[in-house]
Amino acid sequence: MKPYRFAIAASACALFAACSNVGNVNPTALIQSGQQAVQAATLSDADVRALTDKSCAQLDSQNQIAAANSTYQKRLDKIAAQLGNNINGVPVNYKVYVTKDVNAWAMANGCVRVYSGLMDLMNDNEVRGVVGHEMGHVALGHTRKAMQVAYATSAARSVASSAGGVAGSLSSSQLGDFSEKLINAQFSQAQESAADDYSFDLQKKKNLDPSGLVTAFSKLAQLDGGKSSMLSSHPASPARAQHIQQRIASNQ
Repeated sequence: MKPYRFAIAASACALFAACSNVGNVNPTALIQSGQQAVQAATLSDADVRALTDKSCAQLDSQNQIAAANSTYQKRLDKIAAQLGNNINGVPVNYKVYVTKDVNAWAMANGCVRVYSGLMDLMNDNEVRGVVGHEMGHVALGHTRKAMQVAYATSAARSVASSAGGVAGSLSSSQLGDFSEKLINAQFSQAQESAADDYSFDLQKKKNLDPSGLVTAFSKLAQLDGGKSSMLSSHPASPARAQHIQQRIASNQ
């Protein structure tokens, strides 16, 4: 969750300049990759849905999904009923990954995944606050931009490998890498704060207690001395907790 820069053209130019043996680059592959980088900035809603559907399916196949009658899924079903089953009209699909990792993420196609490690660490109010935050990234368009970055990076990599004759396109072999980039998206300070506010507003709108956001930040900050991957960006968790506490106090 660190700030990122969406600068496809600049990245491509830097990559080209870094090539020590430009004469070996396949011109056709280079053009294809350049087209792909431009395409990343203008992906249609259908393209976004197709890519996120594939990424979510890939990740589901690589992880153990909690059974429908498990304690984890029942807890998440309760939270889902509270938060709702759509994000800006897009149906939400909630599942739990059985793993000790502490994480949660959402994709632009409504794919929401919560790790059992996070559910072991937090109570339902805290999990709800975190899930609401991840849904906020989707609702506010942050995950779509992150997907463009991940896609553009895959395009740039194909330029580097074009000297070896690899086509400049996102092949099935690149999907795993693309999916990892997507769930580990790096958001800016403004985006993180906006997602926090989205979670707060969503819960207030549904007459739910948003204080779980505050205690969730505190618990995440205690992991590895505050080095949890979920808190790897600014603003720091104490500042985020204070912001939510101020909103609770002012009831806004």
